[in-house]
Amino acid sequence: MESFRPQLNRIEAALSGVSNIAPSSDFDLNHDYGKAGANTLTDAAVLIPITKGPRGLEVIFTKRSQKMRNHPGQISFPGGKADASDTSTEYTALRETHEEIGLHPDSIQIIGALPKHETVTAFLVHPYVGLVPEDAMPKALTGEVSEVFSAPLDHLLNPANYQIEGRMWQGQARRYFSVPYGPYYIWGATARMMRMFTEIMETHDEG
Repeated sequence: MESFRPQLNRIEAALSGVSNIAPSSDFDLNHDYGKAGANTLTDAAVLIPITKGPRGLEVIFTKRSQKMRNHPGQISFPGGKADASDTSTEYTALRETHEEIGLHPDSIQIIGALPKHETVTAFLVHPYVGLVPEDAMPKALTGEVSEVFSAPLDHLLNPANYQIEGRMWQGQARRYFSVPYGPYYIWGATARMMRMFTEIMETHDEG
């Protein structure tokens, strides 16, 4: 990872200022559907795992099993709902990552966090950015995950790769961000959090 130290230093510096940034939400593009902060929210956390791969720095994603009742087949970061016994939402993100794809918490270096994200399903997601050793071998360990793959960070941080699309959801038109990569269709809350990451890096580089 040392060969990418300048890029990682930029990321750490950019993330150090996120406390001044308002949370994102699924309502950002859907003001007619509802508004952020109107629901009682349940804490959840995800890890945005960055590792060295054949295409430079890459982000590890999971693909949810088609058997899941909620969000079958969707692309997501490893993570999930906070347990009452979790000591922090950072702990939640690391615990869920370990359970889902086998990356031990001690092997992950948290370098920052993105602003929280409110979902339309009433979760308040705390996204953490962590470095994963390049020799790590993440794999699907639970029935919730059908596949683990990675996408180049440069692709995900390029605003030109993002689209705003729409579909019907619960009888209403809903708009959302997407950032397709190869055969993988990354959209919804996952794409919105990655888009926030992109915005943070743009602002840092401009300043």
